[in-house]
Amino acid sequence: MKNLFEAATVEEVKERMALLSTDSARHWGKMTSAQAMEHCARGMELALGDRRPSRVLIGRILGPVIKPIAFRDGEPMRRNSPTVPGLVVMEETDLAQGRERLCGLVDRFVASGPGGCTDHPHSFFGRLTPDEWSAWMYKHLDHHLRQFGV
Repeated sequence: MKNLFEAATVEEVKERMALLSTDSARHWGKMTSAQAMEHCARGMELALGDRRPSRVLIGRILGPVIKPIAFRDGEPMRRNSPTVPGLVVMEETDLAQGRERLCGLVDRFVASGPGGCTDHPHSFFGRLTPDEWSAWMYKHLDHHLRQFGV
């Protein structure tokens, strides 16, 4: 499974992010490309432990059942998947600034390695290993890049 601890995967993600423009048409959802970059940056903050949302009840119930399906190798995230509370971006944001912020967070995640991943549980899936965080962050970035056709 692709993950952000692989240099080639990080390079691929950054190249795809560079292709985003303010005119990039979304294939699903409501966010603009700029909002998607901020949303993904907030997701990286989860993995780094900068954001620590509480577990949601539905995740405590369904998380253990859905986690193996969601983490299946080669299986992209589904369109319109539920969003972790606090990651929704309603305000307008700047694409260039958001992309730069996201790249900085990805670089920080990579530089920190497995030891830099949070031990705080994911609000839906519960405890994740560093390898699971790395794979999930790739899947999340891939999901939103595919949302805009890149």
